[in-house]
Amino acid sequence: MNDFIITQDGSNTLYSKKYNQHFHDVDTGAIKESLTKHVIPALEIKKDSKTLRILDICFGIGYNTFSTIYYAKKNNLNIKFEFYSPEFDEELIKSLSTFSFPKEFDDIKEIIQEIALNQKYKDDNLEIIVHIGDAREYIKNLNNIDIVYQDAFSAEVNKELWTVEYFKDIYNACNQDAVLTTYSVSTPIRLSLYEAGFFIYEIKPVKKKQTLAFKHLKEIDAKYIDMELKKTRNKEARALYDNK
Repeated sequence: MNDFIITQDGSNTLYSKKYNQHFHDVDTGAIKESLTKHVIPALEIKKDSKTLRILDICFGIGYNTFSTIYYAKKNNLNIKFEFYSPEFDEELIKSLSTFSFPKEFDDIKEIIQEIALNQKYKDDNLEIIVHIGDAREYIKNLNNIDIVYQDAFSAEVNKELWTVEYFKDIYNACNQDAVLTTYSVSTPIRLSLYEAGFFIYEIKPVKKKQTLAFKHLKEIDAKYIDMELKKTRNKEARALYDNK
């Protein structure tokens, strides 16, 4: 179903034949993309937390979850993590037992093997639950989420995970101080987030810009994107809806 690909930073990813897209930006690198676009921005905002409930959309080959664990261990972060992640492809999860992950994940091989075997892992400071099934239905049962890694395949091929209705369910699953990270900077996606209730910010951790979203206005080191102004300047732009 998927082809094996070596990315720019030497870490490996896959090419999805179902969606005709890479799982990661090949020019950035799989682990570098996870760290710079999701993990570091989110954990910098949440650095004073003692417990973090993270929704990882979707699990895929696990880089966002595993990179979070790696980064926390490397930086001695005293945080208890709970990860919740939907994934429709059970065979993909099982294949992680033999996937060639980067050396940064050497210390968490036991965790990866447990996920591949049982789709879950738990110890005193970490819990990971991978739900095999429909992401749209799964998120409706979640609450008190602190961080959302919005890292689904792009809206061109996977629209159902980028619509206003979808983001409204994400909004409802999040607590009041949650942060959402995503690689997408397109106006329709930002409008979808905005019309679901989120405030939009922009950062540029590497060469490319990316989006952060919050339930409330924030005083952070990021560029605030005024979506009402954006709509007046681009009257043709539209949010994505399930049935439009």
